Amino acid sequence: MALALLIAMSVAPTDTSQAAAHNHLGGHESAYFRRAAAQPVDWYPWGSEAFKRAKELDRPILLDVGAIWCPWCDLMDRDTYTNPETADYINQHFVAVKVDFDASPQLVGQLQRAQAVLNLPAGLPLTSFITPEGKLYFGAGYLPSEGKGDKESFKDAAAQALKQYANKQKINEDSFQLEIAK
Repeated sequence: MALALLIAMSVAPTDTSQAAAHNHLGGHESAYFRRAAAQPVDWYPWGSEAFKRAKELDRPILLDVGAIWCPWCDLMDRDTYTNPETADYINQHFVAVKVDFDASPQLVGQLQRAQAVLNLPAGLPLTSFITPEGKLYFGAGYLPSEGKGDKESFKDAAAQALKQYANKQKINEDSFQLEIAK
C-alpha cells in the first residue's frame, strides 16, 4: 500500500503552469475569489503579503476590484484575465491583487474616492495601479484583452501604467496615498 502511494506520488503531474498552483485565492470564502482562483493570473488577496512581494520585485500592483454579481467584472475575468498571453504579461510585470467589492466595502470606498480624485473611472470593475508604497497613480474600468471600439486593450493601459511607474517623481506629485495593511 505504501509503495503504491509512493509510486502514485512520483508520477503525479507536476505541471506548475496550472492556475491553482500559482494563485493565492484558493480556499477563500468569497465567491468572487473562488471564481478567480482558476485564472492563470497569480492573484493575491489585498494585504501585506502582496505589498511586500511588490517591494521585493520592485513592481507596481495591479488591483482588480469586482463583484460576483457584476456583469462587466465577469466579462473582464473571462475576456482578459483568462487570456494566457495577458496573464503572462501581468505575472511578468505586476503583483496582481483582487478585492471583492462585497467583502471589503470600506477599502473599495477608499479606492473609488482615490480614483475619482485623480479623475479616473471609479465604477466596477475598478482597475487600479498602485506603487508598493500604496500610491494609486493610474486606473481604469473595464479593459478587454483586445482593444474594442473606443476601449483600449488591457495591455495598452498596463503599458501606460508601467511607463508612469518608471517616473517616480511624477508619481510622488500626481498620486493618492492609500492606507495599506503593513
